[in-house]
Amino acid sequence: MPARPLPWRLTPLAAALLFASPLFAAEPLELQPQVITANPLGSQALASPSTVLSGDDLTFQQKGSLGETLNKQPGVSSSYFGPGASRPIIRGQDGDRIRILRNGVGALDASSLSYDHAVPLDPVNVERVEIVRGPAALLYGGSAIGGVVNTFDNRIPTEAIDGIHGAGELRYGGADTTRSSAGKLEAGNGQFALHVDASSREFNDLKIPGYAKTGRERADDDGDAKKHRLANSDGRQDGGAVGSSYTWDDGYAGLSYSHYDSNYGSPAEDDVRIRMQQDHYAFASEIRNLDGPFSSVKFDAGYTDYEHREIEGGETGTTFKNKGYEARVEARHQPLGPLNGVIGAQVSRNEFSALGEEAFVPQTDTNVGALFILEELQATERLLLTLGGRLEHTTVDPDAKGKERFAEADRSSSFTAGSLSSGAVYTLTPVWSVAATLGYTERAPTFYELYANGAHVATGTYEVGDAGLSKEKAVSSDLALRFDNGIHKGSVGVFYSHFSNYIGLLSTGRTLNDEGEQDADGMPEYAYSGVRARFSGIEAKDRWELGENAYGKFALELSGDYTRAKNLDTGEDLPRIAPLRLNSGLVWSLDRWQARLDVEHASSQHRVPDNESSTDGYTTLGANVGYNFDVGRSKWLAFVNAENLTDQTVRYASSILRDIAPAQGRSIQVGLRTTF
Repeated sequence: MPARPLPWRLTPLAAALLFASPLFAAEPLELQPQVITANPLGSQALASPSTVLSGDDLTFQQKGSLGETLNKQPGVSSSYFGPGASRPIIRGQDGDRIRILRNGVGALDASSLSYDHAVPLDPVNVERVEIVRGPAALLYGGSAIGGVVNTFDNRIPTEAIDGIHGAGELRYGGADTTRSSAGKLEAGNGQFALHVDASSREFNDLKIPGYAKTGRERADDDGDAKKHRLANSDGRQDGGAVGSSYTWDDGYAGLSYSHYDSNYGSPAEDDVRIRMQQDHYAFASEIRNLDGPFSSVKFDAGYTDYEHREIEGGETGTTFKNKGYEARVEARHQPLGPLNGVIGAQVSRNEFSALGEEAFVPQTDTNVGALFILEELQATERLLLTLGGRLEHTTVDPDAKGKERFAEADRSSSFTAGSLSSGAVYTLTPVWSVAATLGYTERAPTFYELYANGAHVATGTYEVGDAGLSKEKAVSSDLALRFDNGIHKGSVGVFYSHFSNYIGLLSTGRTLNDEGEQDADGMPEYAYSGVRARFSGIEAKDRWELGENAYGKFALELSGDYTRAKNLDTGEDLPRIAPLRLNSGLVWSLDRWQARLDVEHASSQHRVPDNESSTDGYTTLGANVGYNFDVGRSKWLAFVNAENLTDQTVRYASSILRDIAPAQGRSIQVGLRTTF
């Protein structure tokens, strides 16, 4: 009988890296605590609410998409478009208001253009994720008006590497029968460092409890109602990178190249698939301990060539291309008494085109140039103040290429946006502190908000832009009480944002055919509109150390968030806002064992516009267990991860597909990870 093949689809490089001599490897690296890099001044204190995900926490929460990986973090929900695509939503704000970075620099894609467009990144390659909520625009631009998600992969090593180190991971199972493998190898002689990684992931159609469509959708559907599987939700992801750097006592400089390739189905349409490819080149350098007016200078740059094709019935309907660059420089000046600060500049250009008869956006070139400053003042022993500003100029230059539907894309648009942000952290006692931010942010509308006009086959909607849109403007604030007494560590805070002009993708209530004509049997029309809006809510988290005895060490983690978003022009609620969510996790560890039991509750969401559907609440149960062991000098973790054990029907209020594409049903996945 021939040998059965492994359930994993291993690339040769991933397999080689996974099993690359761990028995004889050097001692593992001991990682030092790091500050949030959203504050380039290196201070441990950050006024904006922030979350860091790394290590075992990142391993257990890892999914195939970035949005689903971060979905359980306070204030973060998912735009969920099946297992192939999802993007993080922060405090109800999505799309181009959330800046997704790689090692501090943006990589061009089309994920903010549409919910079916995946972020071309496999979380398995990420070592650390930072989430900064609130007005972070002073460093990263108007497209960070809702927050920043920064991922780190060390593809350009920033610290000296001596010897050979690496990591590998295998996974199998889950509601989509994931088969994934990944490996990483890093080597150096104390000055020159090399990084190589590769990953591969395949997944089947997602298992779901009950019907894919809601009862109302089934009643309106003439076809067969599908049950227990989310049709056309299977796919694959492959990626890899090589990078190197030269390090010295006072800095580093390096280059990297990465490639990403995926093919996944759109649950909105049974015969539509998306084929995506991205090539990304990066350069990064930092020089520290300089004489003169600046003590350090940091430079990052990246060039991206991105393409994806929407394939309908085996034929390519639309091809999206986006290529361009982004570069930024930050210079930290010498202390001026108690004042420390950074000044910087950023430039970017992206050339976007949508080719094909079904293209719903015109070819567009976008150029951005910006200057920014961030200053930090230790006003007293207890009070830390920050003040920052950014001036950004954007030019959007469309080309209709003779297509009548883009008749309004006949001239370029330019916008000059200014942003200011202030923050304070005041230490009340060694246990308690208060953090507050206040910011004014402006964002230039994107090319698709200005010029979209046409049917978007992959989402089953007709999208219409408005060439007359003006800048998005918001005043935002946060106030949080933080605590850490050794037993309890966490925070509770409130936030508020008022938009004098919020650009939302809002349903018009009409249905149109492919030609944009009103048709009762057509697709729903969504239009980009500028309205006054208000976002407000609360976030809280606490880790409670319950104690340690002969049976192990116990802790209880609690978190919750609630967001309200209102269209002040109509008095209606804004669409796709996550409801009240509460999470509790009982954590246990003993010697080499660790385990966790989670209960997640989401309330029903009935605060929706009149022409949008509501969602029911749900409560899910999850658990994971891991065992750590050593083989020679290598460290291993074997784990089992289970989710939605009670097989509840989960429909995310934040998903545009909530009525036809529920989240996963009962899921059990096993995995093995090694570091050496």
